[in-house]
Amino acid sequence: MSTLRETAARLPGPDELRSHLRALAVLDATIGDAPQYCCYGFHTDWGPGEEAALMDNGSGDDFSVVFSPSGVLIRGFDHESRMSPYATDDEEVWPGVIDEVPAALSPLLDEPAFCEEGSAVPRVTTCLWRTAGDTEWRTGSAIDFPPGADDPDGSAYLFRLLTDRSPEAVQAHFEDYYERPVPLEAVRHVLAGQPLTLEVAAALNPAALSDQALLRRIAAHPEAASYLACDGEFDLARTDPIEPIALPNGLPVEPVAGCHAGGTHYLCGPAVPGGPRPVLYTDSEGRASLIAESLAEALTLAVALPSWHDALAGFRPPALSSDYLDDHPDHPVVRDRLLAALRLPPATEREALDRLLAAAARTVPDGFLPHCPDGEDSSYEPMLDPLSD
Repeated sequence: MSTLRETAARLPGPDELRSHLRALAVLDATIGDAPQYCCYGFHTDWGPGEEAALMDNGSGDDFSVVFSPSGVLIRGFDHESRMSPYATDDEEVWPGVIDEVPAALSPLLDEPAFCEEGSAVPRVTTCLWRTAGDTEWRTGSAIDFPPGADDPDGSAYLFRLLTDRSPEAVQAHFEDYYERPVPLEAVRHVLAGQPLTLEVAAALNPAALSDQALLRRIAAHPEAASYLACDGEFDLARTDPIEPIALPNGLPVEPVAGCHAGGTHYLCGPAVPGGPRPVLYTDSEGRASLIAESLAEALTLAVALPSWHDALAGFRPPALSSDYLDDHPDHPVVRDRLLAALRLPPATEREALDRLLAAAARTVPDGFLPHCPDGEDSSYEPMLDPLSD
């Protein structure tokens, strides 16, 4: 028989547990195709000074890990367990499971989200806790587990990715749940606490960052579409360039968006499923620059660094974006919200700037400086001044 006492001995300390649970939520949100089907989530604003990691497999099983100033409370519910309140005649929590929870933590069990609708009885078959300053996980000491079950309280099943935190175990879980391969190195990257990058996100779920998926997501999100069309200078309704262009490297170009000043964004290269296309920008004054290595990167740039035109002209932090931030002090909050809505990884101004400059430097040597095929002396000028950096 395996019970929560064995689970308690295999759990890490609160800080490591928090980091692991956040990583599981990041992986689930990135690998999955729709947020409503994700099992793992992490809420940084659960309550005053509280954070909560939640798991719900959609089949009646769930757990919560609430981090509070008083300590950490872990509650699990296995709907098939004989220890379920709803498997007993009196519909009460199994004796001993929560009886010894400290008074400082017991209110965390009263959260309505952890009870059946219309009932005050917590959905719980297994419970562990650790008060602030404690050195080990605690469980009820007088639980009389029902005989004849290998996992009577569901703790081994519910918390298997908390006790076996190996990248291989996590990879196997997500491959089984989503029924497709998940790259182990990308899983290792996230579990190690490294920032989620566009490259890692694309490795975990290429379809989610495809051009068509991103365009559909923008069209379905009015706030994102409005921001991109105005502040982001990436208006999907403006796809009629002033004049046709061609590239020295021979790649085809497809206008995908424009801006109010008459500029146009182009996707460069053939539309190959799963293959990113660099994004070229041309302005109305005969200048051009490669600005991103993919549409996902271009959208990240537009959201994270709305003053990117100034960066090509030589502005650098702290002067870069200072006027915009003066007028829009809430931009960091808006940035994070829109990137999440578009399922793009978080990005800072510095990260977006570095990517922009790296892409822009490729414009001339890699054949991305366009010309007008029907005109004489019609080559564009590079927007990035090589002396400005």
